[in-house]
Amino acid sequence: MPAPASDRPAPDPANRANPPYRGRFAPSPTGDLHAGSLLAAFGSWLLARHAGGEWWLRVEDLDPPREVAGAAQRQLTALREFGFVPDAPVVFQSRRHDLYRNALERLLDSGAAFECHCSRSDLAASGGIHRRCVARRRRPQPAVRLRVADGSIVAFEDAIQGRHVQDVAATVGDFVLRRADGLWAYQLAVVVDDAAQAITDVVRGADLLDSTPRQILLQRALDLPTPGYAHLPLVTDVHGRKLSKSDAAWPLDAADPLPALRRAWAALGQPGDALADADLPASLLAAARTAFQPHLIPPTLSATD
Repeated sequence: MPAPASDRPAPDPANRANPPYRGRFAPSPTGDLHAGSLLAAFGSWLLARHAGGEWWLRVEDLDPPREVAGAAQRQLTALREFGFVPDAPVVFQSRRHDLYRNALERLLDSGAAFECHCSRSDLAASGGIHRRCVARRRRPQPAVRLRVADGSIVAFEDAIQGRHVQDVAATVGDFVLRRADGLWAYQLAVVVDDAAQAITDVVRGADLLDSTPRQILLQRALDLPTPGYAHLPLVTDVHGRKLSKSDAAWPLDAADPLPALRRAWAALGQPGDALADADLPASLLAAARTAFQPHLIPPTLSATD
């Protein structure tokens, strides 16, 4: 279950009128809703409702080369069919460029961020980890990175995965905030948006666990609150691949949502008989909300066939 409020920084005082818990689901429109994203949506919704809080929805559409035409709308439609209705209007990152630009300018002005002309080939000798600029030539449009000091070790308590510690300088290095192609990096956008939306608890897949220390460093550099974190187990195939990248992904039929919801409920470690009498998404979600036990969520799942 989410860490007690006393164990993490309080939300921004400007947002004290907001509920004590606000979670979100933030899919990227790189394809249709799949079993892994349904698990993340269901898990984040359950934890928000269990805490008596709000559940928001944000479309992370900042990487046009990877986006699939129409996927965002199909995802939103599928979520409605599965019964997930957000407590606020849906937010699209592609409409929030000014927020990211302002944050980046603050970091550049303070010296916390810097322009970098290094290419991947320039950093090949260091395994892609940037500790100093070694560019062989200047780029017309450089990337912008966060300056990560030596010994930047970040530790946090994940509500599902337990204590996580990372030496960001040694394992990641100075990380990108704006790419050389001009696109915003995920790390910057997610930190800015979570703060702007007063998100108190981030619930998402465990594939993003290692990104969290970077985001905490960035929150500190921008003087933003750090939310609580809970990283749900990943759904993988028999080869250990994340299911969204596998041909073995569970099919999701929005016209018959109950089987997929029951599979996601079981993957979250919850007792199956609690949903036995549900015959509609609304009744299933109502039963799930009553029967949900956060401490039963497993940190990992067995591979699916």
